Amino acid sequence: MADEIIRSVGNALVKRLVRLRERREREREGVVLVEGARELVRASTAGWPLDLLVSCPESFSAEATGAAEGLAARAAERRRFAPAAFAKVSMRERPDGLLGVVRPPQLALDDLPWPRDGLYLVIAGVEKPGNVGALLRSADAVGVDAVFVTGGGTDLGNPNVVRSSMGSLFTQAVLAVDDEALRAALRHRGVRLVATSPAADRSYWSARLEGSVAVVVGPEHVGLDEPWLAAADEVVAIPMRGAADSLNAATAGALVLFEALRRRSGQGIAVTDRA
Repeated sequence: MADEIIRSVGNALVKRLVRLRERREREREGVVLVEGARELVRASTAGWPLDLLVSCPESFSAEATGAAEGLAARAAERRRFAPAAFAKVSMRERPDGLLGVVRPPQLALDDLPWPRDGLYLVIAGVEKPGNVGALLRSADAVGVDAVFVTGGGTDLGNPNVVRSSMGSLFTQAVLAVDDEALRAALRHRGVRLVATSPAADRSYWSARLEGSVAVVVGPEHVGLDEPWLAAADEVVAIPMRGAADSLNAATAGALVLFEALRRRSGQGIAVTDRA
């Protein structure tokens, strides 16, 4: 770790990190602001270059203590902050003393392996960071081959996306893609589209989820737009018996993804004690 300790909240680096909370600044620099030992370890392990590591040992959790040295060895630049300065840049109520600036890999559709029985998730126009992050966690848990995110309002670098994904943003192929370009790529590769809509007459229990399939999830308040619904091979709904007429987008996506996993697992998967 660097010997110099940054104490002033008016320091230029402190101000830069605060600015990186804004999408415009992150996109201008081409970086993502990541807080937390778990998230930083997953980003670094996945090959996202760690441009800067900021540490505040006074705030270290046990996990941060164990991760700090390894992260420091991988970081291009390392700086130590005093508690007041770290509190200024932290985005958490209970920070664990580690924050970093990482550089995302530049992935294109042609870079993907496109396996014959690939399973994909399309997050189409979902803007709420918590939903996007939760969908990324579900996709990671299921083991999808790639996640595609469309819609200009969706900000993958949003700190709340990073946090709610629990690092799953980094552990899988996640591409921000134009809607029409993605539909064309999926058609070209023979990927079937299973779209979710509360207005559908067919349950997702009866959907064809084997083979090469992309599950398409839209924003819960307006649903998928007409081009996605028209392009879908199947449009399915989640059966509901109560007064609610729709589900949270992240919940709906998780249900269909795990149903796909169950089908692909034959007799099912072994139950573990992980939550």
